[in-house]
Amino acid sequence: MTDVKNETKKELEELILTVIREGGSDLHLAAGRVPYIRAIGDLIPLVRSEPVSQERMLEFAALMMTEDRRAKLFKDYESDFSYSYGDKARFRCNAFFQRGILSIAMRLIPEYVRNIEELNLPPILETFARKKQGFFLVVGPIGQGKSTTLAALIQLINSERAEHILTIEDPVEYLFKPIKSIIDQREVHTDTIDFHTGLYSMFRQDVDVAMIGEMRDHETMSVAVTAAETGHLVFSTLHTNDATQTINRIVDTFPPEQQNQISAQLAESLIGIFSQRLIPRISGGLIPAYELLINTVATSNLIREKRTHEIPRVIETGAEFGMIDFNRSLAELVHNGEITQENAIAYSSNAKSLERLI
Repeated sequence: MTDVKNETKKELEELILTVIREGGSDLHLAAGRVPYIRAIGDLIPLVRSEPVSQERMLEFAALMMTEDRRAKLFKDYESDFSYSYGDKARFRCNAFFQRGILSIAMRLIPEYVRNIEELNLPPILETFARKKQGFFLVVGPIGQGKSTTLAALIQLINSERAEHILTIEDPVEYLFKPIKSIIDQREVHTDTIDFHTGLYSMFRQDVDVAMIGEMRDHETMSVAVTAAETGHLVFSTLHTNDATQTINRIVDTFPPEQQNQISAQLAESLIGIFSQRLIPRISGGLIPAYELLINTVATSNLIREKRTHEIPRVIETGAEFGMIDFNRSLAELVHNGEITQENAIAYSSNAKSLERLI
């Protein structure tokens, strides 16, 4: 049994080292196929490896997951967890079944928290980290760097001032080391029952800044907005495409009789919404294109009056307030020789408008 465990551990270590060596971002394991890694946006099969057996997949799960997480996997057929390979690598993982076959998707979390400049993000983002209260959202599809952007903002606060920072994540991703701030990192299902319960407890924990890994229900959204209204700085993410869709998603999550109230609260507490996409770079790798909505008086009125369809126009004409239009971000990347025109058009939701800018 010990030999099998050692063999399993050695095989997993070799796969992890391959991800690191190749500059990969993800490792995909599934019974019946060879392992795959994702590098610079592309999925690459490790053709020199043997297909992984179902038995080996179960051994991988036993090696990487706690007993509670494995129990959840076999009860719910999926489970989120984190896995650390010594001090060399840390992964955010999801184990799941497809056609009765066990699969595990592993996202590499860099040990070093890169800053706004290193991430090629706009400097204006730093102003939101320096706020004392308010609600700031980083949105976009899965795998577009939202967690990395939030980590950069939390690390900026940590390096500049003494605050009590609370993160609630599922699972915990970046591990922060206190510099000037106190940082408590709570993992859902391990340190707290769920997001909104952990977040509600912050009112009794003398917290200044809260970072919620993801808002999955209206209870969490309600507590987050209330926290922002009552003197806290709150950061979170949503899997939405832009600012308009984000506001609509939050409001529509609530029962009809509560939607006017949450619209009014959001109009007052929101400080900004940052949407980002990672675009293939001509020189290799990925570079972000983005949209930034800032909650000006005009923006607040549109949210309160549920005229969110007018928000794209506010962003397009709001450069003087620091707002950033997504098409202008794409056009600037093209003009700077960072991305191809073809990729810019492919990622744009309004290609005709973009073509005029290019």
